[in-house]
Amino acid sequence: MATRHEEIADELRRAIDREEYAVGSRLPAETELAAHYGVSRGTVRQAVAALTTEGLIGSRQGARRVVLASRRSQSFAELRSFAQWARAMGREATGHVVAQEYLPASAQDAARLQLREGTQVLHVLRVRGLDGEPVLVERTVYADWISPAVEVIDPDAASVTQQLFDSTGLVFAYGEHVIDAVAASAQDAELLGIRRTSPLLRVRRVTTTREGRPVEWSDDRYRSDAVSFSVHNSTANNALARKTAD
Repeated sequence: MATRHEEIADELRRAIDREEYAVGSRLPAETELAAHYGVSRGTVRQAVAALTTEGLIGSRQGARRVVLASRRSQSFAELRSFAQWARAMGREATGHVVAQEYLPASAQDAARLQLREGTQVLHVLRVRGLDGEPVLVERTVYADWISPAVEVIDPDAASVTQQLFDSTGLVFAYGEHVIDAVAASAQDAELLGIRRTSPLLRVRRVTTTREGRPVEWSDDRYRSDAVSFSVHNSTANNALARKTAD
């Protein structure tokens, strides 16, 4: 039989899934939740801790908890990070920075990040894994204003999204994604342990804050035998979701 804090945690998960608490919004204070559920603040704290462990919400000392994602399917409308998605699927996400350097923003960087051409931006090459197996190569360019915070993140951090939230309070709110298929380059093949020219799923994305300020743009390449994408259509919704390949 579930304990009271487990029941509350499940109710909060469902409320987040229904978008009663949207991604980027703040949960009610512990005192409000305690009054709503008729329990002590300690019980609420246990329930909230479970959601924090799952990557659904984040908290910074002295601040109310912010919703970072909902569960299970990887909807690009909610911008769940790779690590959050993996955790929700019961998988362990890993990450490793292969290289990072500051470079002058190219015309493409400037257009996507809304910066002046030549502005110093941080380029990061990162390999992401599921349960220790490499499945994704990320080539990300970060805007000048967030680059210093990214630069000091542990190169083996599983979640850059979580690290940036913890250190700066940044919440990734909106994104535009373009998906196509490409052949693995020599570098892709070496990093992912596959043959050169093997098919990869490529996602090119620009991510912004809730105010629309660009944070990053990235060229992400997934091994097609490890991750796939599915689209669920309706008259009211057209959500693209990421899932593990069968």
